Amino acid sequence: MVVRILVAYATRNGSTGEIAHAAGRELSAAGHAVDVAELKTISTLAGYNAVVMGGPLYMGSIDDAVGKYKDQLAHLPVAAFGVGLAPVSKDAKQMVESMKALHASVAPLQPVAETLFAGKLDPSRLSFVQRKMTEFVKSPVGDFRDWNAIAAWAKELPGKMKL
Repeated sequence: MVVRILVAYATRNGSTGEIAHAAGRELSAAGHAVDVAELKTISTLAGYNAVVMGGPLYMGSIDDAVGKYKDQLAHLPVAAFGVGLAPVSKDAKQMVESMKALHASVAPLQPVAETLFAGKLDPSRLSFVQRKMTEFVKSPVGDFRDWNAIAAWAKELPGKMKL
């Protein structure tokens, strides 16, 4: 039996999508049939054996990742990741709050794995207001994604999902 995994993501500036595609490549390399798609383009979860969901963390929250798929997801193994700058800050409180936001975004599901990845903040892709807010809060800018950590997390998922 071919195991089909959906890696679904929400993204605002592309960073989360690139992480989702990296996770998808690892799962595919492990021999699974993998589709990577933006959440807003998905019409059904029929035919999938597992789902990996990801979303960006902005202003202390992650967009509702479960939404209209809550009933279908309740019957599948699910893993979730959030992407933001909390891992860059090294602030334990910020990490705890970010994990709470991730967990709340997938509730009432109980994912087999949840993690936060450092993202990428490119001021040139932000609106004027967003750039000013970034400057005001002295947010770090740059690409902080750890591709090795992303690959390692993705490689562990089939075992955690019992696939």
